[in-house]
Amino acid sequence: MYLTGQVAWDENENIVGGDDVAEQTRQCFRNIRAILAQFGGTLQDIVEITTWYTDSSQIPIIHKVRGEFFEPDAGPASTAIQVTAMAYPEFLVEFTPVAVIPFDRFKTPDEGEVT
Repeated sequence: MYLTGQVAWDENENIVGGDDVAEQTRQCFRNIRAILAQFGGTLQDIVEITTWYTDSSQIPIIHKVRGEFFEPDAGPASTAIQVTAMAYPEFLVEFTPVAVIPFDRFKTPDEGEVT
């Protein structure tokens, strides 16, 4: 399952975390977790993730928060790419995950359920 880039938006497209990259990172992973759950998946089903970030000094913070969501030796294959800006200047980080949800857990969400 290929997800589009996930940013620190809440369900009303308000940016969560302001200039706090840790809180933006948490919101990104909460969004990813919610989307995967609609299809029967979990964060542990992620096999690859690309991290887009604007400030290299924040990489240690991003990695620390990522560790709140993945086991230290069981995280997905990763690529990190620094960019000069995101679609909205308030975004500090974005994640593009790829997940493999086992067939026995995969489900099709009810129409209108996917957010």
